[in-house]
Amino acid sequence: MDKSIDKAVAELGRDIGEYIRQQRSTAKMSLRQLAKLAGVSNPYLSQIERGLRKPSAEILQQIAKGLRISAEALYVEAGILEQREGGALADAIVTAPDLTERQKQVLLDVYESFRRENAANQTKPEE
Repeated sequence: MDKSIDKAVAELGRDIGEYIRQQRSTAKMSLRQLAKLAGVSNPYLSQIERGLRKPSAEILQQIAKGLRISAEALYVEAGILEQREGGALADAIVTAPDLTERQKQVLLDVYESFRRENAANQTKPEE
């Protein structure tokens, strides 16, 4: 395999691990607590956080559930999904722990409709 690809994959592993560590810290949760909630071992979660292991999408989903954040946010950080258009507001909606997935999608749809409307109004010539 190409060394530059190996390096890129290793970087993604470190990036997602650091992101998980930051989210865990923000949630004021110990490594042990998150490991238990996510259903993974302490050593495995520690290896993920240090960038030594790259978790599967299924493990990321379990970690997201333990952190009470959107699995989509972790998928974006891990490079599995493309980042959504809409910037910080869309990211805040996606990661809001107190909204259901359906509520998040409705808010994102409304936000995107406003953005499209404003973009269309900017391209119309003044009357």
